[in-house]
Amino acid sequence: MDRDTHDEADFLAGRLLVAMPGIEDERFERAVLYLCAHDSEQAMGLTVNRPVEGLTVFELLDKLGVRSEIKTLGDLVLLGGPVELERGFVLHTDDFNSPDSTIHLTDGLGLTATRDVLDAIGSRIRRPRRSILALGYAGWGPGQLEQEVRDNVWLICDADEDLLFDDDHEHKWTRALAKLGISADHLSTQAGRA
Repeated sequence: MDRDTHDEADFLAGRLLVAMPGIEDERFERAVLYLCAHDSEQAMGLTVNRPVEGLTVFELLDKLGVRSEIKTLGDLVLLGGPVELERGFVLHTDDFNSPDSTIHLTDGLGLTATRDVLDAIGSRIRRPRRSILALGYAGWGPGQLEQEVRDNVWLICDADEDLLFDDDHEHKWTRALAKLGISADHLSTQAGRA
């Protein structure tokens, strides 16, 4: 097979990237990212284990003037990645759908970046069963993510709802490693190839 020809199975959309110890970019140290999109031209993901210090979803909705019927939205807003930090993205179960703006992802998930999903999060009736609100995203250009995977910067893990949506952010990295049968104590901090 020509190296420039990719089968869809070569792409990692719908999977988790788990940062290896010793990653050179400290913004991704112990990070777990959900890959929303990945093809030959680009990749886009959201970090699912980096809360923004002290910012809850309810506080953000209030700051944005979104009326909430639920006053105890204690979920923390996440730092989705270093690109476009002023933009918000909501990764959610597919029981919420905005016909004009929801991008349908794999495994019953959707991604919406418009105000209607914020209105739904504040609603008792229309809110998605599970969701995370992230500011910013991580992005890669053509071939960049594939090279990082070859350089052992990332491990690849299947996504599941608990890893994506639960609020145990501190332990998501070790839980993702455990899902791969790896203990963090046994990983080298030196990336590279033998």
